Order: sequence, then structure tokens, then C-alpha cells
Amino acid sequence: MEGREAMTDQTDSQQPEANTPDDPEHGDRRCGFAALIGAPNAGKSTLLNQLVGEKVSIVTHKVQTTRTLVRGIAMHGNSQVIFVDTPGIFRPRRRLDSAMLKTAWSGAKDADLVVLLIDVRKAREPETMEILERLADVPIPRLLCLNKIDTVKRDTLLEIVARLNAQLKFEATFMISALTGDGCADLLEAVAKAMPPGPWLYPEDQVSDYPVKQLAAEITREKLFIRLHEELPYESMVETEQWKPLKDGSLRVEQVIYVARDSQRGIVLGKKGQMIKEIGAQSRRELEEILERKVHLFLFVKVREKWSDDPERYREMGLEFPTD
Repeated sequence: MEGREAMTDQTDSQQPEANTPDDPEHGDRRCGFAALIGAPNAGKSTLLNQLVGEKVSIVTHKVQTTRTLVRGIAMHGNSQVIFVDTPGIFRPRRRLDSAMLKTAWSGAKDADLVVLLIDVRKAREPETMEILERLADVPIPRLLCLNKIDTVKRDTLLEIVARLNAQLKFEATFMISALTGDGCADLLEAVAKAMPPGPWLYPEDQVSDYPVKQLAAEITREKLFIRLHEELPYESMVETEQWKPLKDGSLRVEQVIYVARDSQRGIVLGKKGQMIKEIGAQSRRELEEILERKVHLFLFVKVREKWSDDPERYREMGLEFPTD
């Protein structure tokens, strides 16, 4: 999708043409923002990809994989819905945690609609209760979405629905499986209808405003965490340093994987460099599928101690550096 690559690279500098709501041809258009919030590993990124119909957010078993706001654009009828995948809401322990938490709640407060996604197996856990309590202070419409419904019995599911709705008022409740897509069509229809009248903000075929170079770095980070889920610390990050189209139509991409200690560098490289070769091969295959062109991917591993205390790194991730 070379056209998609160009669009996502130019989103910040090139505003799409939009038809005004009173245009006779497009007067019934709707457009707005729907924030997906919830605890870590509730399935927000999986749901975002399901609703958009393409991969725009990475998914791993590691908690707090999503670090900043990722926007996925879904079309439904005359509505354009900009879904905002927010970092999982949890009690912060580090500076990076605090920045992610602030970003998550700012995404909720700035949206036209909030979709609270809850893993039904964790509906009674303290973190879910804390989110409900804080969400009560966000004065915008909200939908309740219960995920992984195939993991509990129907009676238990109905009890959870009743209890959560008694604790906080929701416009509607949806029971889904983000992984299989079960129930997601009904959710998308409800969200689309809830969007305010207005012109579309993006071209009809654009699925994200996420810069493609940043998505490429995130895909490599996803493969990194999947392969080294237990061994690799959560603080590791990936940056795309070179993005060079070649004369034969292929693409040369150079990325740096940053770790906090030299011992972690050895883990990422693996014995005789085998681990980083496997990570690179998996990332390259997915990039080629997304970009529909041959990709020459080169990965490097560097040690950057205490990068999570560097304000510049936060700006690169789209986060505000916490000063308190």
C-alpha cells in the first residue's frame, strides 16, 4: 500500500480536504473521536485492529505494550470514527508509567465518546473499580464493552453486566470477543451513530494517522517482546533511524533497539546473533505485507542507560515528560 504509506507520512503537514456539514452532497456526514480505555491487557489494541480492519496497533502478552495514543480510523456508513487506543490504566510505579497514565486519561477527556473495555475475568479486580470511579468524573457519553466473553458462564456474565451498570451509568453495554470479532460489528454501529455531525477529517481509505516509520518501529518492538517476553525489561524501545526508498522499488530500513544494560544487549542478540536475526525476519515479513514492497531491514542493539529519564525520548513517543 504505497499510497497509504505516503498519506500516513504526510498527515501532520498536509490537511485533507473536508466537506462542510451543510454541503448538500455530504450534509449527513458524521465524524468524531472514540477513546478505548481499560486496564492493561484488556484487549484494546486487538479491538482497535478489529474495528479498523487492519493492524494499526501492536499486540503482545506484555502489559502496557501501548505507550502513547494510537489512532485508528474506521468508516461505517456516513460516519468516520477515529478510535484512540490509549495506554492501559494502572497504578504508576515509574516515570514512564506516570506519563502513560496521563496520556490515557487525556485521551478519554478529549474524546466525543468513551468505550470502557473490560476483560470479564478481571471485572472484580481493584484496578477495574478504580477506573470506574475515575471515569465517573469524565462528563462525556460512555459505552461498556465486556471482552473475552467466551471465558465465563452466561449467568456470571449477566451478573457482571448488572453490577457494573449499577455502579456507573453507560449508554449501552456490548459483549464481544476482540480476537474473533464476535459482537464488534454491533459495537462499531453504535459508536458510529454516536459521532457528532461534521466533515470527515481524513481521506476515506486512510486507516491511521500513525507515521509509517513509527509503526515500523512498533512492529519490531512487538516481535521483540513476543520472543523475549520474560527476559526483556519493559523499558526497551525501538527507533527507526533510516527509511530509504531504493531504485528497484524496495526499501532500506535501519532500526536501533535500545536496552538499559549491556547484559540485556546480549539477550537481544542471542547466541551467535541468532535471536536478533529471528526478530528481524519476523518484523521484515510483516513490514513487507503492510507496505507491499520488498524491505531490507537492518537491526542494531545499543545500550542507553536511564533512557526513561530523558525528556527527548518522551517527545519522540508523543508523551509529556512528567516533572513531578
